[in-house]
Amino acid sequence: MKTWIFALAFILAAPTVCAHEWNIASKDSTVSFVSVKKSTVAEAHSLSDIEGNIRSDGHFELTIPLKTVETGISIRNERMQSMLFEVTRYPKVILSANLPKSLLKDMPVGTTKTKEITAQLALHGKIQRVNFEVLIVKLSHRKVVVTSVRPTIVNALDFNLGSGIDALMKIASLSSISTAVPVSFVLTLKRD
Repeated sequence: MKTWIFALAFILAAPTVCAHEWNIASKDSTVSFVSVKKSTVAEAHSLSDIEGNIRSDGHFELTIPLKTVETGISIRNERMQSMLFEVTRYPKVILSANLPKSLLKDMPVGTTKTKEITAQLALHGKIQRVNFEVLIVKLSHRKVVVTSVRPTIVNALDFNLGSGIDALMKIASLSSISTAVPVSFVLTLKRD
Protein backbone atom coordinates (compact mmCIF):
# COMPACT_ATOMS: atom_id res chain seq x y z
CA MET A 1 0.00 0.00 0.00
CA LYS A 2 2.82 2.43 0.88
CA THR A 3 4.48 1.69 -2.46
CA TRP A 4 1.26 2.41 -4.31
CA ILE A 5 0.77 5.74 -2.46
CA PHE A 6 4.39 6.72 -3.17
CA ALA A 7 3.98 5.86 -6.87
CA LEU A 8 0.75 7.86 -7.09
CA ALA A 9 2.38 10.85 -5.38
CA PHE A 10 5.32 10.66 -7.81
CA ILE A 11 3.02 10.50 -10.85
CA LEU A 12 0.99 13.47 -9.63
CA ALA A 13 4.13 15.50 -8.92
CA ALA A 14 5.88 14.65 -12.21
CA PRO A 15 4.14 17.25 -14.39
CA THR A 16 5.31 20.04 -12.10
CA VAL A 17 8.92 18.86 -12.17
CA CYS A 18 9.22 19.67 -15.89
CA ALA A 19 6.38 22.14 -16.22
CA HIS A 20 6.72 24.85 -18.84
CA GLU A 21 7.54 27.93 -16.85
CA TRP A 22 7.87 30.32 -19.82
CA ASN A 23 6.24 29.99 -23.24
CA ILE A 24 7.12 31.82 -26.44
CA ALA A 25 4.46 34.29 -27.55
CA SER A 26 4.50 33.41 -31.24
CA LYS A 27 2.81 36.58 -32.50
CA ASP A 28 5.42 38.71 -30.74
CA SER A 29 8.46 36.68 -31.82
CA THR A 30 10.45 36.47 -35.04
CA VAL A 31 13.64 35.00 -36.44
CA SER A 32 15.31 36.90 -39.29
CA PHE A 33 18.14 36.02 -41.64
CA VAL A 34 19.95 37.69 -44.51
CA SER A 35 20.90 36.08 -47.80
CA VAL A 36 23.52 37.56 -50.11
CA LYS A 37 23.40 36.83 -53.82
CA LYS A 38 25.73 37.94 -56.61
CA SER A 39 28.25 38.95 -53.90
CA THR A 40 26.61 42.32 -53.22
CA VAL A 41 22.81 41.97 -53.08
CA ALA A 42 21.62 41.39 -49.52
CA GLU A 43 18.00 40.53 -48.77
CA ALA A 44 16.30 40.18 -45.39
CA HIS A 45 13.94 37.26 -44.72
CA SER A 46 11.97 36.06 -41.72
CA LEU A 47 10.44 32.99 -40.12
CA SER A 48 7.32 33.02 -37.96
CA ASP A 49 4.93 30.77 -36.01
CA ILE A 50 7.71 30.10 -33.54
CA GLU A 51 6.86 27.82 -30.65
CA GLY A 52 8.86 26.93 -27.60
CA ASN A 53 9.35 27.18 -23.91
CA ILE A 54 11.74 27.25 -21.00
CA ARG A 55 10.91 24.54 -18.49
CA SER A 56 11.39 24.98 -14.77
CA ASP A 57 14.47 22.70 -14.97
CA GLY A 58 16.12 25.23 -17.35
CA HIS A 59 15.68 23.27 -20.59
CA PHE A 60 14.90 25.61 -23.49
CA GLU A 61 13.46 24.45 -26.80
CA LEU A 62 12.40 26.49 -29.80
CA THR A 63 10.68 25.10 -32.91
CA ILE A 64 10.35 27.02 -36.18
CA PRO A 65 8.28 25.67 -39.08
CA LEU A 66 10.28 26.28 -42.25
CA LYS A 67 7.10 26.60 -44.33
CA THR A 68 6.76 30.07 -42.76
CA VAL A 69 9.81 31.48 -44.55
CA GLU A 70 8.93 34.95 -45.84
CA THR A 71 11.17 36.55 -48.45
CA GLY A 72 8.73 39.12 -49.80
CA ILE A 73 8.32 37.19 -53.08
CA SER A 74 5.90 34.23 -53.24
CA ILE A 75 7.82 32.17 -55.80
CA ARG A 76 11.03 32.64 -53.82
CA ASN A 77 9.23 31.48 -50.65
CA GLU A 78 8.13 28.33 -52.49
CA ARG A 79 11.60 27.68 -53.89
CA MET A 80 13.27 28.10 -50.52
CA GLN A 81 10.73 25.75 -48.95
CA SER A 82 11.03 23.03 -51.60
CA MET A 83 14.57 23.35 -52.97
CA LEU A 84 16.59 24.65 -50.03
CA PHE A 85 14.88 23.55 -46.83
CA GLU A 86 13.04 20.54 -48.34
CA VAL A 87 10.16 21.07 -45.94
CA THR A 88 8.44 17.80 -46.81
CA ARG A 89 11.47 15.92 -45.38
CA TYR A 90 12.69 18.51 -42.86
CA PRO A 91 9.69 20.63 -41.82
CA LYS A 92 11.24 22.50 -38.90
CA VAL A 93 14.29 23.89 -37.18
CA ILE A 94 14.78 23.01 -33.52
CA LEU A 95 17.04 24.97 -31.19
CA SER A 96 17.62 23.64 -27.68
CA ALA A 97 19.79 24.59 -24.73
CA ASN A 98 20.10 24.03 -21.02
CA LEU A 99 19.94 27.33 -19.17
CA PRO A 100 20.63 28.07 -15.51
CA LYS A 101 17.39 27.44 -13.60
CA SER A 102 17.63 30.81 -11.89
CA LEU A 103 18.38 32.82 -15.06
CA LEU A 104 14.98 34.56 -15.25
CA LYS A 105 13.84 33.93 -11.71
CA ASP A 106 16.62 35.99 -10.13
CA MET A 107 16.24 38.98 -12.47
CA PRO A 108 14.40 41.95 -10.95
CA VAL A 109 11.59 43.41 -13.07
CA GLY A 110 12.81 46.28 -15.24
CA THR A 111 16.38 45.02 -15.53
CA THR A 112 18.43 43.70 -18.43
CA LYS A 113 21.12 41.07 -18.65
CA THR A 114 23.41 39.83 -21.41
CA LYS A 115 24.21 36.14 -21.55
CA GLU A 116 26.27 33.90 -23.83
CA ILE A 117 24.26 30.79 -24.69
CA THR A 118 25.50 27.61 -26.33
CA ALA A 119 22.72 25.69 -28.02
CA GLN A 120 22.12 22.75 -30.32
CA LEU A 121 20.68 23.68 -33.71
CA ALA A 122 18.90 20.89 -35.62
CA LEU A 123 18.35 21.79 -39.27
CA HIS A 124 18.01 19.69 -42.41
CA GLY A 125 18.92 16.46 -40.63
CA LYS A 126 22.09 17.82 -39.03
CA ILE A 127 22.79 19.03 -35.49
CA GLN A 128 25.47 21.63 -34.74
CA ARG A 129 26.47 23.67 -31.72
CA VAL A 130 25.90 27.40 -32.06
CA ASN A 131 26.64 30.30 -29.75
CA PHE A 132 24.38 33.30 -29.25
CA GLU A 133 24.89 36.40 -27.18
CA VAL A 134 21.47 37.52 -26.02
CA LEU A 135 20.02 40.54 -24.26
CA ILE A 136 17.29 39.62 -21.79
CA VAL A 137 14.79 42.28 -20.70
CA LYS A 138 12.46 41.38 -17.84
CA LEU A 139 9.38 43.52 -18.43
CA SER A 140 7.28 41.97 -15.66
CA HIS A 141 7.03 38.82 -13.58
CA ARG A 142 5.11 37.33 -16.51
CA LYS A 143 6.85 38.77 -19.59
CA VAL A 144 10.44 38.67 -20.86
CA VAL A 145 11.94 39.72 -24.20
CA VAL A 146 15.10 38.02 -25.46
CA THR A 147 16.95 39.45 -28.46
CA SER A 148 20.19 38.61 -30.18
CA VAL A 149 22.91 41.15 -29.35
CA ARG A 150 24.45 40.59 -32.77
CA PRO A 151 23.64 38.24 -35.63
CA THR A 152 24.95 34.70 -35.36
CA ILE A 153 26.51 33.40 -38.56
CA VAL A 154 25.11 30.02 -39.58
CA ASN A 155 27.02 28.22 -42.33
CA ALA A 156 24.56 26.52 -44.66
CA LEU A 157 27.15 23.90 -45.61
CA ASP A 158 27.26 22.68 -41.98
CA PHE A 159 23.63 21.64 -42.45
CA ASN A 160 23.91 20.00 -45.88
CA LEU A 161 22.17 22.89 -47.61
CA GLY A 162 24.80 23.25 -50.35
CA SER A 163 22.87 21.34 -53.03
CA GLY A 164 19.78 23.42 -52.25
CA ILE A 165 21.78 26.61 -52.68
CA ASP A 166 23.15 25.29 -55.98
CA ALA A 167 19.60 24.51 -57.15
CA LEU A 168 18.43 28.02 -56.24
CA MET A 169 21.39 29.56 -58.08
CA LYS A 170 20.63 27.52 -61.18
CA ILE A 171 16.89 28.21 -61.32
CA ALA A 172 17.38 31.96 -60.68
CA SER A 173 20.46 32.23 -62.95
CA LEU A 174 22.61 33.60 -60.13
CA SER A 175 26.40 33.62 -60.08
CA SER A 176 26.52 33.11 -56.31
CA ILE A 177 24.59 32.82 -53.06
CA SER A 178 26.58 33.12 -49.85
CA THR A 179 26.61 30.08 -47.57
CA ALA A 180 27.33 32.28 -44.51
CA VAL A 181 23.95 33.45 -43.24
CA PRO A 182 23.54 36.04 -40.45
CA VAL A 183 20.62 35.11 -38.17
CA SER A 184 19.00 37.33 -35.53
CA PHE A 185 15.87 37.07 -33.42
CA VAL A 186 13.42 38.70 -31.05
CA LEU A 187 11.59 36.32 -28.72
CA THR A 188 8.84 37.29 -26.31
CA LEU A 189 8.23 34.81 -23.52
CA LYS A 190 5.26 34.80 -21.19
CA ARG A 191 4.91 32.95 -17.94
CA ASP A 192 2.11 30.48 -17.32
